[in-house]
Amino acid sequence: MFHSMIFTALFTALLAQASPTAPVQQIRPLTDIHRRDMRCAAVFAIVASEQGRGVQSALEYPALGKRGKAYFADIGQRIVEQTGQPREAVQQEWVDVAEQLQKEARESNDPTAAVAANMGTCLPLLDAAVPPPDKPALPQCAIYLQLAYEEIYAREGLSPAAQDMKTLATVLGSRARDMLREQGKSGFEIDTYLFSVREKITADAAAEPDQNIDYEHCFELAKP
Repeated sequence: MFHSMIFTALFTALLAQASPTAPVQQIRPLTDIHRRDMRCAAVFAIVASEQGRGVQSALEYPALGKRGKAYFADIGQRIVEQTGQPREAVQQEWVDVAEQLQKEARESNDPTAAVAANMGTCLPLLDAAVPPPDKPALPQCAIYLQLAYEEIYAREGLSPAAQDMKTLATVLGSRARDMLREQGKSGFEIDTYLFSVREKITADAAAEPDQNIDYEHCFELAKP
């Protein structure tokens, strides 16, 4: 589980970025819904941290790094706006929620089950607030990873990270060609189709740089 000091630093930094100071208005207390949403954001932070460390139980959940932060930002701003409370007060409330989660984890005989119980409640809320990205088809995944390789290579040369991404891109590229060949496409048609996919992905990225791409799904497709 997260150490409480890490929780404090994380929530302080994210809330400072996400929630501008509310205009002067009547101060209202947090509702049960607010506290539920704050608790869910804290749970997502725990799981995202464990996913980053490769904890197997956390990897069974959808990737939560990007979506969890977006959920946190949305909730933080909404609470500040709806309650009129200063950002610092909401920040402290969030720290209290995080510390309560830590206390429950310490007192639980099975912290993993405790997290799972919270996730059962919280994941539907996340899906409603920050829908998961669409899962790209195999050809799209092949292009996404090829572009990722080219970006890493341009920045780092043939570093270990670039080599790993190149391997994954090559695997998916081969599988995509096999799939298209089984659909009756000729070599020329496959080349033309993959070129058009790359052109569309590149154009979409230029129009919307911060796209929510499900790279985890692509990595799954590249597994043996």
